[in-house]
Amino acid sequence: MVKRLGEFERIARYFAPLVKGQSEALGLADDAAIVTPPAGMRMAVTADALVAGVHFLESDPPDRIARKALRVNISDLAAMGAEPYGYTVTLALPSGMADPEGWLERFVTGQRSDHITFGLKLLGGDTVSTPGPLTISVTAFGWLPEDRALLRSGARPGDDIYVSGTIGDSGLGLAVLRGRISGLDDDAEQFLIDRYQVPEPRPMLGRALLRVASSALDISDGLAQDLGHIAKCSSVAAEVSLFAIPVSQAAAAVMRSGQAKAADLVSSGDDYELLFTAPKEGREEVMLRAEEASVPVTRIGTVRAGSGVDLLDADGKPLILERRGYTHA
Repeated sequence: MVKRLGEFERIARYFAPLVKGQSEALGLADDAAIVTPPAGMRMAVTADALVAGVHFLESDPPDRIARKALRVNISDLAAMGAEPYGYTVTLALPSGMADPEGWLERFVTGQRSDHITFGLKLLGGDTVSTPGPLTISVTAFGWLPEDRALLRSGARPGDDIYVSGTIGDSGLGLAVLRGRISGLDDDAEQFLIDRYQVPEPRPMLGRALLRVASSALDISDGLAQDLGHIAKCSSVAAEVSLFAIPVSQAAAAVMRSGQAKAADLVSSGDDYELLFTAPKEGREEVMLRAEEASVPVTRIGTVRAGSGVDLLDADGKPLILERRGYTHA
């Protein structure tokens, strides 16, 4: 029988080693962390909860679950132009979990990996038991200049619309894991799975865009739906060419096989790419900043006066989507 550790034993064994050498978390021995902001900076705060069977599969590797939980929050910070700093994590572990200690060991391995990748600090958290599904809640903190932040409300008529990376890969990766897409070569299949399980947030790009982008957010619920948030918050309309939207080679292969359409890619969630607007006169600077951040960006549309989002087909006619994105209902 697997020995289950108590809460404080788990903190000492798994999480205390993650804060060794940094003073803010106080060894995870006190009620809160103490953080001193850098001069001239203010704090951005975000939180996301991930639930097994909703945001990840129960069969996903624990280290990848940890990295996804951190990265979706880093993506929110990136969308504001904030530099990631630290986070707290709350784990609600099912009381009937077969090997919680083995799961936690692998989960912490994923945390440690992304501490190195993104310069993150664990600042605290909590562990509890639940009769329900495994649930992870992360609150992340980042630094912003006192005079600058990327918001959803800054788009203006005439601005260009851009997106980073490629769109729709994560949704296809989930479909692969659920057996709904088949016939891909091993590399394409693994690429799509990786995009679902371990998203790639764009914090360097977000910071690089602080002085050129007029609005931004990260794509979590689908490009079509999330672009609608910018349009609503900015009191403008958005017009996007469906066939200007960048897709990966793996996604293109899925579409060639007839197992997905371009419209499917813009309505699937979990891309965690940056969707942003910028004045037309800033085109050269946008590309320069993207190159500095080593992140590809693509201009996909235009902001205009009005309201709503139009996705245009190859003939320039608006498409009507059955589903624009994911919603939590």
